[in-house]
Amino acid sequence: MSDNKDYITRYESDGTVNISSEVVCSIAALAACEVEGVCGLSQNRSAEIAELLGKKVLSQGVKLSAAEDSYSIECNIVLEHGYRIPEVAAKVQQKVAQAIEATTGIQVASVNINVSSISMPKNSMPKKDK
Repeated sequence: MSDNKDYITRYESDGTVNISSEVVCSIAALAACEVEGVCGLSQNRSAEIAELLGKKVLSQGVKLSAAEDSYSIECNIVLEHGYRIPEVAAKVQQKVAQAIEATTGIQVASVNINVSSISMPKNSMPKKDK
């Protein structure tokens, strides 16, 4: 691998498979956003800089940590107003773990959810007095 990305290496009978950690984070981000009640993921600083440079970062708001033979995922979600946090978080945990394990074969030890903000409908915001 000539670039500076982190890779997860899986040893198969015919050779090795290297999966970029960014790919795993992208899978997690897409799965999290499919859950009803999640309106997005909060960006981290590197995603903000990449967007300024014109790059699309699908893995924004997701962090991957390695532990022995399994991995932990951390998702920073933005919740839609009116949804119950424990229910949405549990669904995100389940969906993210299933998506990563089904797509990559990587064992997910945990999926940790941080609700970083709540998205309010535009019509529910108080109007400013002039």
